[in-house]
Amino acid sequence: MYEHRQHRLLPWRHFIRRASRHLLFGVGIVFVADGVGTLGYHAAGHLPWLDSFLNASMILSGMGPVDRMEQAGGKLFASFYALFSGIAFIGVMGIILAPWIHRLMHATHLDDK
Repeated sequence: MYEHRQHRLLPWRHFIRRASRHLLFGVGIVFVADGVGTLGYHAAGHLPWLDSFLNASMILSGMGPVDRMEQAGGKLFASFYALFSGIAFIGVMGIILAPWIHRLMHATHLDDK
């Protein structure tokens, strides 16, 4: 997927296109994860749609829950969604930052032939 260390550095135009694809893929994952959270909070937590979206967005962004879950199903969903959100955040950041880190490492090792 990425160029080998013996290849030249990718031109900026191509690199920005690669980084944009990574960003769009990461944003897509966030939308799907937020949608799953919204559905879960609505179904398991018995919250209205807007409150479900707010809670899912706050958990996914690492800010914490807004509404207190009163029923066991809502509490279980909130617990598992919080664990999933932490892993999803780390994964999405890895996807978005991967081309930038690769370019930095590639640029610093061009002269090591």
